[in-house]
Formats: sequence, C-alpha cells, structure tokens
Amino acid sequence: MTVTAGVLALLLAWWNDSGHVDVGLGVLAVVGVVLAHVANNLMNDLWDLEVGTDSSQYPRALYAPHPVLSGMTTRRGLLARVLVVNLLDLGILVALVAARDAWILAFALGGFVLSVAYTAPPLRLKKRGLGELTVFVVWGPLMVGGTYYAAVGHLPVDVVLASIPYALLCTAVLMGKHIDKIPWDARDGTRTLPVVLGERRARRLTQVMMLAFYPIVVGLAVAGTMPILSVLCLLGITRLVRIWGPFSRPKPDAPPSGFPIWPLWFAALAFVHTRRAGALLVAGLLLGVLLGV
Repeated sequence: MTVTAGVLALLLAWWNDSGHVDVGLGVLAVVGVVLAHVANNLMNDLWDLEVGTDSSQYPRALYAPHPVLSGMTTRRGLLARVLVVNLLDLGILVALVAARDAWILAFALGGFVLSVAYTAPPLRLKKRGLGELTVFVVWGPLMVGGTYYAAVGHLPVDVVLASIPYALLCTAVLMGKHIDKIPWDARDGTRTLPVVLGERRARRLTQVMMLAFYPIVVGLAVAGTMPILSVLCLLGITRLVRIWGPFSRPKPDAPPSGFPIWPLWFAALAFVHTRRAGALLVAGLLLGVLLGV
C-alpha cells in the first residue's frame, strides 16, 4: 500500500506539473516512505511488546510471526533494527532537504511523530480511538503530499484532495484489522475506533470508506486533477461486490479451509479490495499520463 501511495504521488506530479518533476527526488522520497513504513511496523512491535499489548495469545502473534515472541530476535535486536532503518531514512531526509528545501521536514517529522505516537506512551493514539485517523493522515496528505512536494517543490490544494481516496482505502484495511481484534482490544482496554463504535457500526463505516473511493476519484477526474482514464478504477467495484456480503455479516466462527492469516478476517477482505482498486487507479493514471488524455 505504501509503494502504491508513492507511485500515485509521482503520477499525480507527472500529470499536474510535468515540467517541474524531478524524478530522482521523487523516487528517493518513495524509498523514504517505504523505509518509514518498515520503521513504523518495527516500532509498533517493540512498543506493543513493552506495554504488554502483544502476547503469544494476541492476534499479532497468531496471524504472523512476532519478531521477538517467535524467537527470531530479542528486544535489543529489534531496537537495533529500528535505529538502523530510522538512520537510513534520516539520511534520505537530509538529502531531500538539501536538494529541495526545509518544508520536507514538515512531512517527514509529521509522519515520524504520528508513527511513534500510534503505539508509544504517553499518547498511544491507537488506544484512544485515534489510530485510524492517524493512518488516514499519514497515507494521504503526508505520504502522497510529501512525495509530490519532493518531486515538484510545491503542493497544490487539489493534490491534497487527490490523496484522500487512496487514504480511505488504507484506513479501511486498518479498520478491518481492528474489527478483527475487538475481542482482544476491548478486554485489554485498547479503545480503537471499532471498539468504540461496536462491530456492526464499524463494519458499516468501513464499507462507506471503500465505497466512497469511487465517486471521489470520478470527481477528481472530472475536475482534471487526475486524468479521465483514472476512472478505470471503477472496475474494482467487482471486487467490492464480492466482499460486500461478508462485510455485512459478523465474522465467522472458524476460517475457511486454507485461509492463511486467521484470526484476521475483515482486514484480509479490505486488503484484497484495496490492492485491486489501488492497482487499477495506478494503471488508469499511468495510461492517462502516457496518452495525455
């Protein structure tokens, strides 16, 4: 999802301001946001372990190996990896600031602060029902907007608006994940937005997020912020239709045969839709840019 967001930013830059795009800086920014996501995942594993959220019975350790709980590394080893990735990202930040200007700091530091505050004390945004809003801001204005700024040197308001539809899809994936984790989070006192809303209303809100992606993209294409061929993403509705029914019902008691990441369920449904719709949006943008349509 992070690579897709970065590529969307570059294509938006190419479409809206092709005469001022610095491809090298844009690609460097995409590498930077991917490393930032890596660092964020490592920090989340570290802090959730430190505050006692992650355990051998928590979904994080059930659907995929936890780096420490699975024995792959130690707390100190995980911390060392966090520092290494953040240092690499800092090097990219210094290069971008030197090549562009200090406004790059606003995007980078904003993303870093929100990433740390997502799970780390004292804010622990995830525990206060603000984690979903954090993901929306990071995957939208900060990630897409920041990459666009790195490539072009300015950020129009309409491009900030263009970051919204894909940010909604990324947030929908997190909503699905937090819906899956309601039994554990509610017991632990982690008040994610689905815990606050309850499962049924959280499922409805997630459906609205996924559905809203399409009319917003159409509006942006009509306005000229995206090429008209961006509406190719409407083909993603076929995948949305397939997951709409399962999203309208409570989570099943047991996974289908061969299902790989149980106890996650709604997260997987939202992700396969986001993957399809995001890829189609990239394809539409790329065709529009290449053909000048």
